Amino acid sequence: MELQLAGKTALVVASSQGLGKAIAQQLVLEGVNVMITSRNEEKLKEVEQELRSLHKGNVAYVQADVTKQEDIERLVEKTVETYGTIDLLVNNAGGPPAGTFETITDEEWYKAFELNLLSYVRIIRTALPYLKRNGGKIVNIASSSIKEPIPGLLLSNTFRTGIVGLTKTLATEFAQYNILINTVAPGRIATERVAFLDQINAEKFGITKEEMEARMKSTIPLGRYGTPEEFAKVVTFLLSGANSYMTGQSFIVDGGMVKAI
Repeated sequence: MELQLAGKTALVVASSQGLGKAIAQQLVLEGVNVMITSRNEEKLKEVEQELRSLHKGNVAYVQADVTKQEDIERLVEKTVETYGTIDLLVNNAGGPPAGTFETITDEEWYKAFELNLLSYVRIIRTALPYLKRNGGKIVNIASSSIKEPIPGLLLSNTFRTGIVGLTKTLATEFAQYNILINTVAPGRIATERVAFLDQINAEKFGITKEEMEARMKSTIPLGRYGTPEEFAKVVTFLLSGANSYMTGQSFIVDGGMVKAI
């Protein structure tokens, strides 16, 4: 199947590690011009060199804090300056801190809103003029909590669900520009974030991290955590020319873990 991605330009947010890095790598392998970004410039430099060694698409980076509008504007401007336009946008952000209703402060609510929902709004708004030129594609990364809330992750449960509402609404508004927008939600994918959550839960239950991981794997029909590469392939398909008629949808990549319909 021809993905029709070679020569396209993609902006991939939060891409110095984890899912964002895996998506950037898969796009580079398909011949895409990729702009990566995060707050950590040292990691960005390392990833840039790693992806350039693939000798496929092009890669550049911009250090940016996506909770700041001025950084978002600079990020979009630099991407267009480097590659001429933006065809593909992947919105992504690190997960907010764990906590329950009685432990989370107003400050934590505001920070999670800015990072995990408002940043998506601002980036889409800033990149929209370029996405409208030839009909672009947007993928918003969320979490399996959009279908089944995860205990102890109230902030994520709240704002990841907001991403779904945003995506569904914009699918209708952007259809006139031939812009397709979808949500992709990871389940238990083997990233640093999941390892961190396993450690927190292990301490909560008084067991080892390895025991916690085994317990979590037992809830997944496929019996294992997914890999970032597996997740990235789903995102890449939705960004590709092979996807010409799916928009406003939510896709969960979780090995069958979520039981909700």
